[in-house]
Amino acid sequence: MGEGPEPAFQMELADEAATVALAARLAALARPGDVFALRGGLGAGKTVFARAFIQKLGDSPEEVPSPTFTLVQTYETGAGTIYHFDLYRIESPEETDELDLEDAFADGISLIEWPDRMGSRLPAERLEVSLAFAGADTARIVRLTGYGGWAERLTEAGFA
Repeated sequence: MGEGPEPAFQMELADEAATVALAARLAALARPGDVFALRGGLGAGKTVFARAFIQKLGDSPEEVPSPTFTLVQTYETGAGTIYHFDLYRIESPEETDELDLEDAFADGISLIEWPDRMGSRLPAERLEVSLAFAGADTARIVRLTGYGGWAERLTEAGFA
């Protein structure tokens, strides 16, 4: 028996365009208070996913840099404020206390790269998007795992 819910949806993404399309589809479901935990190794496509997600909800195709050094970038969109966190450089969950996570989780849409760095501070209600390398250089396997109300939302959106 695994911990938490079983994956609600798993598929192969043939290339970066497929990752972009999935991000756009999930962005259409996003609403304030949502947390997207983006998991995967270096180069697995977390930033590609986040960039496409933000551009889908943004009013213009604005540049979306990786927040590796700033830790967080915010974007004002018609869907609400998007907080893009990259916690790669965080060494302990306590270091996230300075990032105003409470505001992001309450009123914003949060995309969190390296969510494992948060430990128990990661909200229970979230959608985990796990990206892993597949056979071809550009291919990925994605697994969507819904926690809390996300399992039902994925099913309603035709993912399960």
